[in-house]
Amino acid sequence: MTSGFFRRNVPTLLASGLFALLSILAMERAVGQAAADEPVDPRRPTAIQTTGVPVLPDELVTRLAQYQNVRPTVFQGWSPDGKGILIGTRFGNSVQLHRVFAPGGRREQITFFEEPAAGRFVPGKNGKALLVSMSAGGNEDYQIHRVDLAEFRTTLLTDGKSRNQLGPVSDDGERMIVLSNRRNGKDTDVYVADTRKPDSMKMLFETDSEYWRPTDWSPDGKTLFLIQYVSINETYPALLDVESGKVDRLPLPGEKPVAIGSGKFSKDGKTVYLSTDAGGEFHQLTALDVATQEYRTLVDDIPWDIQSIEVSRESGRVAFTVNEDGASRLYLYAADGKARAVDVPLGIIGSLEFSPDGSQLGFTLARPDAPADAYSVVVADGDKHAEVTRWTYSEVGGLDPDSFVKPERIAFESFDDRKIPAYYYRPRGASADKPAAVVIHIHGGPESQYRPLFRGTSQYYLNELGFAVICPNVRGSAGYGKTYLKLDNAERREDSVKDIGALLDWVARQPELDASRVAVEGGSYGGYMVLASLTHYGDRLRAGTDVVGIANFITFLERTAPYRRDLRRAEYGDERDPAMRAVFERINPTANADKIRSSLLVIHGKNDPRVPFFEAEQIADIVKKQDKPVWTVYADNEGHGFGKKDNRDYMAAVMALFLSEQLKSD
Repeated sequence: MTSGFFRRNVPTLLASGLFALLSILAMERAVGQAAADEPVDPRRPTAIQTTGVPVLPDELVTRLAQYQNVRPTVFQGWSPDGKGILIGTRFGNSVQLHRVFAPGGRREQITFFEEPAAGRFVPGKNGKALLVSMSAGGNEDYQIHRVDLAEFRTTLLTDGKSRNQLGPVSDDGERMIVLSNRRNGKDTDVYVADTRKPDSMKMLFETDSEYWRPTDWSPDGKTLFLIQYVSINETYPALLDVESGKVDRLPLPGEKPVAIGSGKFSKDGKTVYLSTDAGGEFHQLTALDVATQEYRTLVDDIPWDIQSIEVSRESGRVAFTVNEDGASRLYLYAADGKARAVDVPLGIIGSLEFSPDGSQLGFTLARPDAPADAYSVVVADGDKHAEVTRWTYSEVGGLDPDSFVKPERIAFESFDDRKIPAYYYRPRGASADKPAAVVIHIHGGPESQYRPLFRGTSQYYLNELGFAVICPNVRGSAGYGKTYLKLDNAERREDSVKDIGALLDWVARQPELDASRVAVEGGSYGGYMVLASLTHYGDRLRAGTDVVGIANFITFLERTAPYRRDLRRAEYGDERDPAMRAVFERINPTANADKIRSSLLVIHGKNDPRVPFFEAEQIADIVKKQDKPVWTVYADNEGHGFGKKDNRDYMAAVMALFLSEQLKSD
């Protein structure tokens, strides 16, 4: 260290004289001694820097590793010949793509990148290739690659610099839609590109400060169905002519604002199946006649949101999922106009796709007490008992699957007498004689929802530490109707924080829970909720874990990636408006940090384009200056969350150690 310092600073030393030289040497000896006194954790990845974090205990790391080695699988689509599926799972340090040729068969890894990879088979005659999407170090500047499985060659199709999102691919596999901000770094324009050639992107539609999302390509390859997204409550449909680039804005199915989701062409291209809340609180299945531009409601008797919609190009069958209080239910819409539920285990269903011949529907099923796996169902008109097949059997780290805890659905009353839904994971052995400490897990979004997915860390808290885990869907969460969704907008932001106060009241009334040992954790917007809860209820909370969270809405909105800024202003409010800015200045955690009485753990990736790293730095520094216990975990090679396994494992272990120390019995 000393010799390097001398080489860089010879002119300064010569000019400063002997006294300055001796002072510098003394300072360097002191710094070196301090570094030598600070314990070094050999398990900490080189890309991570920490402050305040002790060396992780061997016992904790060894046991938690089993929970971290629970390996989920995500269905990514069918092979063009229908004889196998594509999945995403992790066997190394990041998620890669694999082929599975038969249910329960071996997994053949076909991508080997350092970064997490997602993708799909190129359909049609070009099916011996993949389109793969990746970013670098979590920066979310996605690039699209073609992986040729016959020639064993990978080709970069996008520019390697801008942000490029893969959209629909034509049925013949020759063209793809790309959403890119390459024009100015801010606006996300709509392009068409050749799936075989680099640098072939041609602009179809310049968005001009609007956000448009193509959802499907017509069977004849001439038309795209698009949705203009203003906010989760306000969207506008349109058709785009691929040849001319002309956009035909469609009428709304009701008085605005209206929300429209999905959007899939029928087999003949004459109809678009979509979901909309135009008729009430929830999204229902609706058909749009392309020629007349008239809407017809198909299903209106399900009191929950219809989410994913998929249509078979071969058979014309329609499948959709319903978000039923956080869990998924799968339906097949038959030719007789009736929707029939398919008997699938409780969990979250995603990534719907029909096989090329239309006989099977593939999907991911993520259960609360098991890692996600790939499934399929054989579909036939009139068949009320569709056969469900499990394709993958993901590992559970050598743990006993029967030990995993399933949640209970609860609801607690908030300050305005409104019922707030939540999932409650009750640890075995908790009782009035031995009440359990509580971890409140708050989801991000805020236009999102806690859904009962398997989380290895939660199961570790439950089984190894004996902590209860409660996951509330505070006001503003999706899935409970459009009125509920709007209850935290703009100046009502802190009403959702009051819901956490009401949950603390509920905890205090449960004899098996210890209201004196409660912590909050959350990521992104959930990180803001953690910090806000600590400022409001510092005397009732022992600790908080803020992962990539917002600490100051003004600096967040000013520094978030330009392509996201207007979308976030639609949800949070516009910091340029003096009245809204005054609200932010009043509620920002950075302005109220003097009220924090709890210990704080701050985790962030330095490449985060959504919530800039500055948010972590400023809240950690402010709380440290007030002599509060603060641990920090910062990663050089991550963005909005930790995607690499070594980083995730270390982060989870730090979180577990932090909570075990802060929530231990007095």
